[in-house]
Amino acid sequence: MSVAHYPEFRPGKVLATSFTATLTERCGERLERIPVPSRLVDWLEGNGLTVDSCTESQLDHARELRESIHAAATAAANQDPLPPAAVRVINDCSTRGAASPILDSSGGQLWQLRSAHVEDALSVIAADAVSIISGEREGRMALCASPTCRAAFFDTSRSRTRRWCDMNTCGNREKKARFLANKRHTSNPAG
Repeated sequence: MSVAHYPEFRPGKVLATSFTATLTERCGERLERIPVPSRLVDWLEGNGLTVDSCTESQLDHARELRESIHAAATAAANQDPLPPAAVRVINDCSTRGAASPILDSSGGQLWQLRSAHVEDALSVIAADAVSIISGEREGRMALCASPTCRAAFFDTSRSRTRRWCDMNTCGNREKKARFLANKRHTSNPAG
């Protein structure tokens, strides 16, 4: 019996955009980080949204929400009108589930799901998407400068000029490419 190995999840500080990062390299060789229902369960648990199980149909629904959030966030980052179909999916997911924000012992916010169903967890993700795309939270929607990634992310940096969805992946890859290009240029001067 072989053990399946799946790509690691990219941690993030914003739930909705972290969820969209379960599909990476959108303009290159796509990498699906939730290829099976059990991986969605793992991702949700890792983000404080524990569910009992997930079916293929629920995984399909989660991916539909993920792509709708990405489409709406991309439009917001480009200051384009939000796609009506994406808005409809986000709103349906947000209102369909049952979850409540609660305080943890340190004064932070957690979400308490009324049931351990995927739909309740997806409603939390959709509600987070509403808060960042609508401008309710301080920050701005942006797109990763990596030509193969183009992930939507929520920039909360002081200057709001962040270029990469994740400095440890896309940012470092770009810096390495520039370094190697400069190295080739200096070792092979035009002549």
